[in-house]
Amino acid sequence: MSKKLLLLSLVLILALSALTGCSTGGTEPEVEKVVIKFSHDLLEGTPQDVGAQEFKRLVEEKSSGTIEVQIFPAGQLGDDVEIAEMLQTNTVQAALVPTAKLSGFTSTVQIFDLPFLFPTPEIAYQVFDSEITDEVFAPLLDVGMVGISVWESGFKQFTNNVLIDEPADFDGLKIRVMNSPLLIEQYKVVGANPVAIAFPEVYNALQQGVADGQENPLVSITNMKFYEVQDYMTISNHGYLGYAFLLSKDLWDGFDADTQKMIREAAVEAAGVERAETARQESGFLETIAASGPEIIELTDAQRAAFEAAMKTVHEEFADAIGRELLQKTYDMINSLR
Repeated sequence: MSKKLLLLSLVLILALSALTGCSTGGTEPEVEKVVIKFSHDLLEGTPQDVGAQEFKRLVEEKSSGTIEVQIFPAGQLGDDVEIAEMLQTNTVQAALVPTAKLSGFTSTVQIFDLPFLFPTPEIAYQVFDSEITDEVFAPLLDVGMVGISVWESGFKQFTNNVLIDEPADFDGLKIRVMNSPLLIEQYKVVGANPVAIAFPEVYNALQQGVADGQENPLVSITNMKFYEVQDYMTISNHGYLGYAFLLSKDLWDGFDADTQKMIREAAVEAAGVERAETARQESGFLETIAASGPEIIELTDAQRAAFEAAMKTVHEEFADAIGRELLQKTYDMINSLR
């Protein structure tokens, strides 16, 4: 075969290959699906899980199925600090982590855990959805995480084996707290002995007397059945348990601007669903707890003011770590919304 004929044959083969690839019978290149492993620490059916399911629905729908969200409830993948570390390595791509558990990564997040900061859930939501949260979350970028929005468990209440209606009642009691310097200090100032215990171990700790009492929102007290091993619950609304909705920075940086916008909007919309579900379920939580035997005490305004005064020193203690300018900006916004 002459060189000219050989060259012509090669050209024809290449042309036919190109036509075959472009024809309707050709195999379309597959779009690689992005999988987001989403971890949270509460049970299926809780408000956090309902919100997570809504986030999954929105993202999968808006991405036309190119992004898949896999939800892992009840701390299946690890405890909160382990999950935060997994976000740093992109082993987990999304998570709800209590803000108190993030103090080891950035001190600014502790602002949301200050006692008696928020007077109502509605005011808390307006702060969470403002530029204040952007400022609070900004340092997380330096440690491999992206803070998107604030979800919730709601206002925390005291449960105990002795009646608590004034600060002096805490004297000498062993109180379980999350491993947070701010929350530990909150109980030290009222004379208690705070004990950091992992969330899944709290029931046994209360049952066995390792701790006399604990603090948590109604959703956790109910779903973890803490009321079975506590004699009293005090409706104190003394602190707010917020959850940071976090993404791995590696995942985030791999998305284009439109996808980032879609993910952010889905997280904010799902936060609204989660908050509404918390409000819807809370009355049922109270009924469940009341029917199970613990005596429920609701603080009067005067009693609440006494606890607020006793714990106010915690604000000053952590002002520098949080950032005084950020703290003042938050105070000013809350006061303007009262």
